[in-house]
Amino acid sequence: MVIYLAGEVDEEARLDEMSPRQIVTELDKHVVGQRNAKRAVAIALRNRVRRQKLAPEMAVDVMPKNIIMIGSTGVGKTEIARRLARMSNSPFLKVEASKFTEVGYVGRDVESMIRDLTEISVEMTRQEKSEEVAEKAELNVEERILDLLLPPPRSSMGFYDFDADTTEEQSTDIDGPARDEQFQRTREKLRTQLRSGKLDNRLVELEVREKNFPVIELAGPQGVEEMGINMKDMLGNLFQGRTKRRKLRVDEAMEYLMQEEEERLIDMDQVARAAIERVENSGIIFLDEIDKIAGRESGHGPDVSREGVQRDILPIVEGTTVNSRYGMVRTDHILFIAAGAFHVSKPSDLIPELQGRFPIRVELESLTVDDFKRILTEPRNALIKQYQAMMETEGVTIEFTSDAIDSIANYAAQVNQQTENIGARRLQTIMEKLLEEISFEGPDLDPKHQRIDAAYVSGMLSETVKDQDLSRYIL
Repeated sequence: MVIYLAGEVDEEARLDEMSPRQIVTELDKHVVGQRNAKRAVAIALRNRVRRQKLAPEMAVDVMPKNIIMIGSTGVGKTEIARRLARMSNSPFLKVEASKFTEVGYVGRDVESMIRDLTEISVEMTRQEKSEEVAEKAELNVEERILDLLLPPPRSSMGFYDFDADTTEEQSTDIDGPARDEQFQRTREKLRTQLRSGKLDNRLVELEVREKNFPVIELAGPQGVEEMGINMKDMLGNLFQGRTKRRKLRVDEAMEYLMQEEEERLIDMDQVARAAIERVENSGIIFLDEIDKIAGRESGHGPDVSREGVQRDILPIVEGTTVNSRYGMVRTDHILFIAAGAFHVSKPSDLIPELQGRFPIRVELESLTVDDFKRILTEPRNALIKQYQAMMETEGVTIEFTSDAIDSIANYAAQVNQQTENIGARRLQTIMEKLLEEISFEGPDLDPKHQRIDAAYVSGMLSETVKDQDLSRYIL
């Protein structure tokens, strides 16, 4: 089942100290049911920690136990994988296997998933480095802003004394040590005002670099990265952009200078190396809709394309080296979690080589009315809690009675039976229809306390559910 708001793993829960049982408990805070799937991914995650504690000569041969999740849409396949990645702070990418059928059995485009995962890892690593250097960068930016507001005095001249109380500059002709002392006092007054935000609207003149890197397209089936071309390295500083002096407000100048300082303090080569290592040892790729490519070659028609995609995906899952703009990335220890409904096909319709690379298979259960009730109320960011919190921002409190929750769950199950079963996603659209009037009225609503019971739910949804043209209202 799908919970729609992000929640973080408990800070005190360190992954390398968590047992599979504790990982399942953590997943239970966000995802209802599906214990077998949670156990499988918990073991896979724990095995990574175990592998890192092995001797290098042993660890290199311990392959990840890739997983196939079998279940209809909306039962929680994607959410379990996403929560797992967030818990382990791993680079995570969701990709639909069916999109590669557009390229066909010739397409090398499957390697793009590894490059995309590497980009995600680089950004994650860069953000972490930014946090590490943030304090130093802020101090540097502060000094640069102070230099713009109050340039250091030259030995033969006085300087402008910035009056902290009147925010006016006053000329002074003090010379020698007294001048330096006065300058420092004025600078500290400025620093205090800068930190309190009193100077945010003041204008400063700054050298700003214009970024005018051109878009260059190369014809051919292979992308620039697959050809091993790094345009920035080739062209050097040719398109670095011109600089021009601009007047900016102090708060805008600080934001611009902060980016400059972070770029200067962060070693991007080191970030790239760390990011690639992170992808290789803890990357997770969620390969959705794998059932859509589960076909055997019959000589013509779409099955040729499907088997071609399987054969292209196979070396990535088996372990190969992919060229990215940051360097070569080995895929041997990336964890692949495949998922599909398998209504028409079955896992055995995949080519044997690919089947063998997904040794763990887990069937997810269809959601019941009781599951819907739990999804509405139990998770940390349950759907009802979300709507209550959003309306509270406008001074409206919403109370759901227990019979209202029962009624919502029953309507969701009923619509899933009458039309396409989309699992827990049905609750999202049911709730939108139910609270449409309250959401529309918003701050104008009177009274501010709204009580939703079974009668209210029935009044809002009964005619909609009976309507034959359900697609007008419910997904």
